[in-house]
Amino acid sequence: MNTPKRVLSIVRSEYMLLILIALIGGGAWGFIELADEVREGETHAVDEAILLAMRNPDDRSDPIGPGWVEEIGRDMTALGGMAVLTLIALVVAGHLLMRRKYRATLFLAVSVGGGMLLSTLLKLGFDRPRPDLVPHESIVYTASFPSGHSMMAAVVYLTLGALLARLESSPTEKIYVLCVALFLSVGVGISRVYLGVHWPTDVLAGWAAGATWALLCWLGATALQRRGEIECDEPA
Repeated sequence: MNTPKRVLSIVRSEYMLLILIALIGGGAWGFIELADEVREGETHAVDEAILLAMRNPDDRSDPIGPGWVEEIGRDMTALGGMAVLTLIALVVAGHLLMRRKYRATLFLAVSVGGGMLLSTLLKLGFDRPRPDLVPHESIVYTASFPSGHSMMAAVVYLTLGALLARLESSPTEKIYVLCVALFLSVGVGISRVYLGVHWPTDVLAGWAAGATWALLCWLGATALQRRGEIECDEPA
């Protein structure tokens, strides 16, 4: 590689590093600010308005839209369930193992496992009650803040997307993988409000925490690739 191209590559990498750090800081700050507003009850009116806007005004037990829309909501929320997310993570891990990317597989396990632990600790720490304005269209067992489905969807899909994007050499494939991960994360979060099992701020907090964790994992994967500790298909 000639000197001008090498310098350009270094500058580009430095800019990407600064952007990642800024996004991580912004995500963490957003979560903290939102959590503070929720604790003080400042978001309750907005939460109620959005939640009720997704219900038939004449019958709060009926989500807006025809029956097939409700079915789509249940299908989307299932994509953020622990069984589905664990299965997807195992499938991707198997793919990485078949490609003999053993250290990438270990990084995946630590990233997803760490995200799951963080989600559990945050729920236990805030212990916010579930919405009681409308009947729940899905069975729930844990506290409300942050949304576990939303956070874990962001943790798993965005972490997988970030890791797989690092393993791809084509820019088009990178963008595709990240867009799919983002779409799934957003879809799961919206479905949780639609089904009446979360306040909108629960979902926003889940997205913020999950995306921040995924970005941290992306930053870690980038650093480890540069040190040659994670296999890649492109020059680090």
